Amino acid sequence: MHRQSEGSQAKIALVTGASSGIGKATAERLAKAGYRVYGTSRRGAQADQRPFEMLPLDVTSDESVQVAVSEVTRREGRIDLLVNNAGFSLAPAGAEESSIKQVQSIFDTNFFGIVRMTRAVLPHMRNQRSGRIINIGSIVGFLPAPYMAFYAATKHAVEGYSESLDHEVRTWGIRVTVIEPAGTSTQIDANATEADAKLDVYREARAVVGQKLTAMIENGDGPGVVADVVLKAASAARPKMRYTVGRGAKTLRWLRSLAPASMVDAALRKQMGLNTLVER
Repeated sequence: MHRQSEGSQAKIALVTGASSGIGKATAERLAKAGYRVYGTSRRGAQADQRPFEMLPLDVTSDESVQVAVSEVTRREGRIDLLVNNAGFSLAPAGAEESSIKQVQSIFDTNFFGIVRMTRAVLPHMRNQRSGRIINIGSIVGFLPAPYMAFYAATKHAVEGYSESLDHEVRTWGIRVTVIEPAGTSTQIDANATEADAKLDVYREARAVVGQKLTAMIENGDGPGVVADVVLKAASAARPKMRYTVGRGAKTLRWLRSLAPASMVDAALRKQMGLNTLVER
């Protein structure tokens, strides 16, 4: 790939975690819409054919982030869109069942990875006085997620960071948006990391919630549904702060905002199967 020719209208997009799932679908959708897209993964280039180039990038490494962003700006001279998608999930487990080291690990990828990427692209976007940053969040960024406490905590952090940052960077023509998918059928849950400090007292509840979550994911939307909304947010003249995506997701947002807390609490426990457990 080469630097944009004079008068070229192609916008430059950088999508993290683009080897599969939402990241891959997003990179493909943006490329189809005319963006010049660079995807990233820890392994970099893949053997299969893609309509975008893959670069190696570890979002937990300051050096790796700087190298990848510098490479894109060296080739293209600008970055118009950053999609922060890289992340991982923990398998259902009680909050007490993860060590501090494991908690730090998920925050280092899911939250600080976004911070590293954003810090790296913002100087370029400020200089060009334009840019979009789209962070892939989750409905568990605004809902309680029992037995997913730390994944939910990272997504809550992404929400607060994104909304605050959006106010700070508008002066330079930059906007920040969060996409909030509901259950999406991807490999992130199939490849979820097991808790590293399991306790037998949570075994029954862990199994019940795990079964419920597996069913939700299997019946969830494909990653292309999320990719379409990313493109919508990227191209909107006046992007919204949040785009809630997926079956029933808007209803959940409404319930969280307006329904009595006791109703939300009862519905959540029923949905997750927690009301079937005998209190001891």
